[in-house]
Amino acid sequence: MGKAQNNHDGPVAPLWVRRPEALHLVAYAVAALVFTGQIVAVILRGSDWPTALSVLLAGGGVALSWWRPWAGLIVVSAASFAVTAVGHDPLSVWMMAVLVLFSITLRGRQPLAGTAIVAAFFLGAFMTVGGFRGGAIVGAAALFSAVAGGATGAALRIHRAHWRILEERAESALATREIEATRRVTEERLRIARDLHDVIGHQVAMLSMHLGAAEIGLPEDAEPARQALVSARSSARTVVVETQRILALLRIGDAVPPDEALRPTPALSGLEGLVASFQSIGLDVRSSLVLPAGFVEPSVGVTVYRVVQEALTNAYRHGEGPATVEVCERDGRICVTVENRVSEAAHGSGSGGGLGLVGMRERVESSSGRLTIDSEEGRFRVHAEFSPLGAAV
Repeated sequence: MGKAQNNHDGPVAPLWVRRPEALHLVAYAVAALVFTGQIVAVILRGSDWPTALSVLLAGGGVALSWWRPWAGLIVVSAASFAVTAVGHDPLSVWMMAVLVLFSITLRGRQPLAGTAIVAAFFLGAFMTVGGFRGGAIVGAAALFSAVAGGATGAALRIHRAHWRILEERAESALATREIEATRRVTEERLRIARDLHDVIGHQVAMLSMHLGAAEIGLPEDAEPARQALVSARSSARTVVVETQRILALLRIGDAVPPDEALRPTPALSGLEGLVASFQSIGLDVRSSLVLPAGFVEPSVGVTVYRVVQEALTNAYRHGEGPATVEVCERDGRICVTVENRVSEAAHGSGSGGGLGLVGMRERVESSSGRLTIDSEEGRFRVHAEFSPLGAAV
């Protein structure tokens, strides 16, 4: 039977799992064909009215089972008894009863009860009015056909339920991954906001200090310039207050450890210490740090630091062997490259699923940088490039 691909990445379910009504239609279509053939045989043979009535009873039972499964099963099973009683071969009616049994067990009815009903009428007919015509082989075939019809319907129903559970689990896993990705990205954005607050706060404080020095150095008759500097210093203080207010709003309900709160703002100058911290926990890091001699926008320095930190974290959790870190200035741009070999085993408690890389990409793009992530031939490589002036250029 054909296959249908699920909407998500996961197991491939059979077509009848997607469209279970198809099996019911097939079962009833086959039963209708059998009934039609039996009616034609009755007409061609010129059978008496008890035989015709027994066949019609079987057809009515099949139709009734569409709306009233148990009643229809009893009627069509009784028809097999009636056909045998009037002295005719009950094979066709026998098949119709088995098809109805298959259909109702597929719909969730009790297979043991349905099988018992069909088997009781079959065996009752052969052991009484039929006298076991055909011998024990015919009786055994009647019994096992009833068992096969009920068991097949029940097995397919259980199989379909199993596929539905697999689909629900896959959908749940996908939804959980999306939620986790959103949470991780939100956390990284908040971290970016904290770093930006520290950078802006420092720069605005320096600006206010220089404005104060300029105000003191003005001559006494330069009152308009003095007022302008006072207004500029007031605006600088407003910037600091507003950034603190926005950061406090973002951090509602967010508990920051004391050591994290007291830690200095990351910068290029902290890269050696960062590398040393990973070496202290057992990661073999081979670094080449050639820091730019000119001015580097503080936000760019923070981003370079965070990129190296996230890349080394991935190397520790999912890599093996040495990790190489290179930071240099090339053609007027700051280039950062971290590379390591991917390992089957992991040091961490769980795989991040690449969610940290989403935040890394957002951070790099916020500084007008360019991030490239490659995973080829068993090696993982993170490469980022920045202008020293960041988004200003």
